[in-house]
Amino acid sequence: MSAFEPVPMKASDHEAIRLLSRSLGRTSEPSRFGDEECQLVLKDESGRLIGWGRAAWWDPNDDSAPAGYYLSGVEIAREFQQRGYASRLTAARLAWIAQRAQQAWCVVNARNIESLRLQCSSGFEEVTRSEHFGSVWFTGGSGVLLRKDLTEAARDSSAELT
Repeated sequence: MSAFEPVPMKASDHEAIRLLSRSLGRTSEPSRFGDEECQLVLKDESGRLIGWGRAAWWDPNDDSAPAGYYLSGVEIAREFQQRGYASRLTAARLAWIAQRAQQAWCVVNARNIESLRLQCSSGFEEVTRSEHFGSVWFTGGSGVLLRKDLTEAARDSSAELT
């Protein structure tokens, strides 16, 4: 395994993910993640978890947010933030989605400026804002629904394979 390259998440990573999430004031619970998701981790040279991310099919059953493949979480240890690791995880998750769909989606709290910057730098564009999308409600403001067209990425991938 090459350090700092996204690799598939394993059950043995779950405790480190829980601890990382708690250290960031969050409550991620990897044992509740779905079976048919993209679940990735990043580790340093010694095998210590520095971050994780996931993407999955989501049907919010919401008129303003369509069913589709959504980026659904990324967390990076504080000492590794602002070094491009979330972007690596995002690129790997988008490649996974591009094998399955022509669009990728995500929802972000409008107050989460860093996440919005990350998504915009990855080519996402704002679609709409709402106080909730499906069952996801946004504390203290609104959420932003973002979309990225993956048709160009899919064409690039298939061209590499030929």
